Amino acid sequence: MHPLWLPAARFLLPSRLPSSLLPSCPCFLVQIPAPIHLHLRSVPGRARSIMQQQQQTTTQIQMTLPPQQMSKRAAMRAEAAAKAAEDDGSRFFDAGKPPPFRIGDVRAAVPAHCWRKSTPRSLSYVARDVAVVAGLAAAAAALDGWWAVWPIYWAAQGTMFWALFVLGHDCGHGSFSDSAALNSAVGHLLHSFILVPYHGWRISHRTHHQNHGHIHRDESWHPMTEKLYRQLEPRTKKLRFTVPFPLLAFPVYLWYRSPGKNGSHFLPSSDLFTPKERGDVMLSTTCWCIMLASLLAMACTFGPIQVLKMYGVPYLVFVMWLDLVTYLHHHGSHDLPWYRGEEWSYLRGGLTTVDRDYGWINNIHHDIGTHVIHHLFPQIPHYHLVEATKAARPVLGRYYREPQKSGPLPLHLFGVLLRSLRVDHFVSDHGDVVYYQTDHTLNTAAAHGSWATENHKQK
Repeated sequence: MHPLWLPAARFLLPSRLPSSLLPSCPCFLVQIPAPIHLHLRSVPGRARSIMQQQQQTTTQIQMTLPPQQMSKRAAMRAEAAAKAAEDDGSRFFDAGKPPPFRIGDVRAAVPAHCWRKSTPRSLSYVARDVAVVAGLAAAAAALDGWWAVWPIYWAAQGTMFWALFVLGHDCGHGSFSDSAALNSAVGHLLHSFILVPYHGWRISHRTHHQNHGHIHRDESWHPMTEKLYRQLEPRTKKLRFTVPFPLLAFPVYLWYRSPGKNGSHFLPSSDLFTPKERGDVMLSTTCWCIMLASLLAMACTFGPIQVLKMYGVPYLVFVMWLDLVTYLHHHGSHDLPWYRGEEWSYLRGGLTTVDRDYGWINNIHHDIGTHVIHHLFPQIPHYHLVEATKAARPVLGRYYREPQKSGPLPLHLFGVLLRSLRVDHFVSDHGDVVYYQTDHTLNTAAAHGSWATENHKQK
């Protein structure tokens, strides 16, 4: 059987041949046995197509780089992709099992330039969004008597408030710029405008990222245990899983956090914060109070109805966007595991997140739908997340869930939301790898109770 020649440093080489054994000449050939090629035919899915792209029709491949320049990053990327390909070949897949790759493998797959922050580029997005917000407000004020315009304004302006939040969110992660002072200044301006305490939320969101996928330590949209769920009043259960109430949860969360947790994003004494962070929290709460006072002053000047139309309703639309997006990036797929104890790791927790496609909204809200890579590496600027996600897919293999393609508007996501609210109610009090279970006594769960029983596993 004739040998097959493949590019040395792209896929199989690092797992077959150490770079120290390669010749030192600028051009070299590596011989891979033909049975490897036959094995690739049994590998389905994305990994197979990517590996097939690496095969060459000629019997010789010239490598233009000296072997000493073949970095460890390339070796890690190739090895992890090969492991993901093997995993893609298995018939049955358990999303709760430890992945065959390390977080360093995923990091190595992301191009180096994706980590670089451009302050001018980040500021250009702020200028764009602020200009749109101002333009929409001016247009609405000019067309005040045209009531047909107001629903359009509310939807558009609320979406832009959400876009401002995402930019402030990037400031909190430090992905906006390399300047901590600039991140704090821009973050306070953007978040205070939409009544979000910048540092208070930034710190709790950091806790969310550091503990994503952990039943007890995760900060937001984590599942309730069965014991805690059974302690809720029937009316509370009903409201929690009935639209629109879950989409109005954010202001309540800022004041009281999630069920089972204590504290507030506004109080420096909250157990959310360390003593060193209390000054930052006080600053953000002060900025929040200034914005609230400004709104009250405008209500006294222009009337409460005008402030409600110009600001209040868009704020509610923004809250709905925030709750919809953050919920669906951690729910809506029956194979999403949750962890406790030694089974949890930063990588495994990050792999429980889900990417979503928002159609035309992707660009408006700064590609926040690329949530898996964002959760694993929140330092990557939003304008590099799409490219970073594409680069990491071969390594992630079946641990990456392809998002359903959206039309111009992401109307399909409302079906995902409703289905999840019908069946994703609580997790078991026991077990280190658990899945959502359904409370069949809730009226909203009746129609899909059998589906939940069959698909929500418990370990």
